[in-house]
Amino acid sequence: MGDSEAAIIRVVDSLASVDSESWDACANPLGEPANPFVSHGFLSALEESGSATRHTGWLAQHILLEDEAGKLAGCMPMYLKNHSRGEYVFDHGWANALENAGGNYYPKLQCSVPFTPATGPRLLVPNTPIREAVEDTLLEGAIEIARRHGVSSLHITFLPERQWKRAGAHGLLQRTDQQFHWHNRGYRTFDDFLADLSSRKRKMIRKERERATENGITVECVTGNDLTEDHWDAFFTFYMDTGARKWGSPYLTRDFFSLINERMADETLLVMARRDGKLIAGALNFIGGDALYGRNWGAIEHHPFLHFECCYYQAIEFAISRGLERVEAGAQGEHKLARGYVPSRTYSAHWIANTSFREAVGEYLSRERQYVDRDIAILGEYAPFRHDTSKDEYQEDDF
Repeated sequence: MGDSEAAIIRVVDSLASVDSESWDACANPLGEPANPFVSHGFLSALEESGSATRHTGWLAQHILLEDEAGKLAGCMPMYLKNHSRGEYVFDHGWANALENAGGNYYPKLQCSVPFTPATGPRLLVPNTPIREAVEDTLLEGAIEIARRHGVSSLHITFLPERQWKRAGAHGLLQRTDQQFHWHNRGYRTFDDFLADLSSRKRKMIRKERERATENGITVECVTGNDLTEDHWDAFFTFYMDTGARKWGSPYLTRDFFSLINERMADETLLVMARRDGKLIAGALNFIGGDALYGRNWGAIEHHPFLHFECCYYQAIEFAISRGLERVEAGAQGEHKLARGYVPSRTYSAHWIANTSFREAVGEYLSRERQYVDRDIAILGEYAPFRHDTSKDEYQEDDF
């Protein structure tokens, strides 16, 4: 860490013991686009609400790097885990392989934001001349903590490409995947965006938007002081209904949404649908400095294309109105491609203790990266835009 040779690393099992302003100064430095998910408010809400705790298999082991004066110089959100749920970078096959060979895959260390497949910084460091040196110290510290815990592995997921490359330089295995993101080309209105599409796709989207609001359905965007506990009561009902049918056990508790409302209302957007005055569906988004992040959807009534309207088209309109660069609509979903969301790479880095197992996983990841590159190239051919400029220009994330 340059001149700060007396710096120490501490591990804490709760963000409640960490000053929020100090954490946020590392997580979202002044002058850089804010990422809502690595903020103290979001991560502590997951802990305090009982959503991400020891009892749900997310035991906080956050890394704090303090300089010789005791000031926080860098940090990492990290968890000791006994399962792989809620991560969206799938390693179940790795767990089965190691355990079939007589090893123990769990517990493992996970540097991520629980239940949140959105790219953002994982090595949280202020933008100073020694930033990269501090990032290196954090990486070395995380690996040493993994060794001391005696865990099988350390996983850093959904980190930006620059930090992914630094992790690779420290010997971590490199993995890629892809999501679908919408990119703003300086549009002033939704019609400007539609004008960029082929005629057939333009007509399709207009028809879908018309169908979505049939049967007297209205859609509203709610953020900031306009958000109320009534909104959250309704959304939680949608979330539980849809989550129980899709996953069996939804991750987030009702208290989480109240805490978010208290701490991050201005960074939160609910897109809510009503029919006959009753709330029937909704989409939860978080507002970053340069992006809108779509997170959760739920409904108690099902109407054609209402999901597309609330999750994709309203998100695009909101991003245009705020001048945001992109919309990240979460994991999976090739159906997003026809609606203007193009393939974009995501990155993860992995340290594995067992040498033989590490070599086997490394060989697999080398092939997997080639498959991801091929899939992105093929999917790019089906982008709905009138011109080819969408294919390569927007495939890389650059946080």
